[in-house]
Amino acid sequence: MRVSVIGCGHLGAPHAAAMAELGHEVVGVELSPETCRILQSGRGAFYERGLDELLAKHVASGRLRFTTELPEAAGWADLHFLAVGTPLREDGRGYDVSQVLGAVRSLAPLLTRPCTIVGKSMVTVGTVARLQEIVSAEAAEGVELVWNPEFLREGHAVEDSLHPDRIVAGLSSAAAQKAIAEVYAPILARGGVELIVTDPQTAEVLKSAANAFLSTKISFINAMAEVCEITGADVNAVAYGIGIDHRIGHAGMRPGIGYGGGCLPKDVAAFAHRVEELGAEHAAGLLGAVEAVNRSRMDTAVALVERAHGSALDGAAITVLGASFKPGTSDVRNSPALRLAGRLHQAGARTVIYDPESNEAARRLHPEYTYANDLRSALHEAEAVVLATDWPLFTQDTQLPSSAGAIVRARVLIDVRNSVDSHAWLAAGWQVWQLGRPVQFPEVVPSTPSTS
Repeated sequence: MRVSVIGCGHLGAPHAAAMAELGHEVVGVELSPETCRILQSGRGAFYERGLDELLAKHVASGRLRFTTELPEAAGWADLHFLAVGTPLREDGRGYDVSQVLGAVRSLAPLLTRPCTIVGKSMVTVGTVARLQEIVSAEAAEGVELVWNPEFLREGHAVEDSLHPDRIVAGLSSAAAQKAIAEVYAPILARGGVELIVTDPQTAEVLKSAANAFLSTKISFINAMAEVCEITGADVNAVAYGIGIDHRIGHAGMRPGIGYGGGCLPKDVAAFAHRVEELGAEHAAGLLGAVEAVNRSRMDTAVALVERAHGSALDGAAITVLGASFKPGTSDVRNSPALRLAGRLHQAGARTVIYDPESNEAARRLHPEYTYANDLRSALHEAEAVVLATDWPLFTQDTQLPSSAGAIVRARVLIDVRNSVDSHAWLAAGWQVWQLGRPVQFPEVVPSTPSTS
C-alpha cells in the first residue's frame, strides 16, 4: 500500500520505518525542516533501539521518504496514519489534542478520493467523534476514519511495531476494516496476533485502560516497597512470589522510582480527569492513588541516598548513572532519573550525570546540571553512585564494580531501579542500597584509593 505517516516523532518515526519494513511504500510528513532533513538522511532525530538501522535501509531503497509538505502526501497515499503529539494540557487536566484536530482539519480538504485516515495518537475519550465530524464535513465521500491506538514501549518501539501483541481498530464500516486488514496483512499472516475490531469509543477507552493498569501495577509494587522498608522485608522476593500467580504476573512488578516518560504520566493524569468528568468517582479515586504513590517515590529515593551517604548531601559528590526515563531511548521527558538528579542538586550535592545515549537531550532540558562525557570521568572520586536508569552498560558489566572501585572515593551503590545483581558489587567491596530491601554490606571492605 501507499502509506503516509503524519508526525514523525517518538511514535511516528518508528511506525514509518516499520511500515516500510513490512513492504509498504511510505512517506513521512514532518513539519520541522530540521527533523525532516535528519530523517531523510537515514537516521533518527533521537535514539530509539533499532530505528537508525531501519531508516538507513529503507531511505536508501527509496521505499521510505520524508517531506514537510502535507498536500504531497495527501494526494499520493491511500492510507494516512496520524501520529502527532498530544501533550498534557498546561493545567494538567486532560490532553491538548489541538495538533490532532489541526492535522485532520488540514488533511481532510486535501482528500479528493476514497482513502482511510488511521489515528494512532493518544487522545481523550470522545475525541474521535469530533474528528469524524471534521472528516464528514471536509473530506470527499468514501474517506474513512479508524482509531488504531499504539501499544509501544519506548526503547522497543521498532520491535513492538513489527511484532505487536495485539492490533486494535475502532471503526464503523466494512471498507475501513478492509483497509486495516490490508495494511497489517504481513503481521496478521504470521499468526499469533489478534486483530480486535471494535467501535472508536471502545478503542479510545481500551488504550487508556491499558496504560492505567500498567501504571497501577508499578505503583502497587512501589507501595509494597514502602511496607517492606518499614518491616525489613525484601520487596524483590515479594514481587517474585506474588508474580508467580498467573492472574498477577511478573511483568511491570519491579519496584523503583516510578513510571515516567512521554506516555504513562500524562495518560494516567488525563484519564483520571476524564473519568472524573464522566462521574466515575471510584475509578477517578483509584487513578488518583496511583498518581500519589508515583509522586511519593522521589521523596523515598532522596531519603535513601541521604541514608546511604550517612550525612547531609550539601557538598557531597554524587554520581547519577542514567538520565533517560528507561533504557533503549534518549527520551528524558518526565524522566524519574533526571528528576532525582535535580532533587539531589537542589539538596546541595555536587551531582554529575552520565547517560550513554541521553546526555545531550538532558543537557538541552537542564543545562544547569553537570554532565560527564564518559563513565570514568563520571565516577571520579564519587562519594556515592546512584543507578537511576538501568542501561545494560551499568547492570550487566560484571567488571564494572571492580573497575569503578578504583575510581570512586567511597564504594556506595544506591540502586533505585532494583536492577543489579548485587553479588558482583558486594564481592568488589561495595555497599548496595535498594528501595524496599535490606541494605547489603560486603564481608570484606577493600581499601579505598588515595585521594591525595
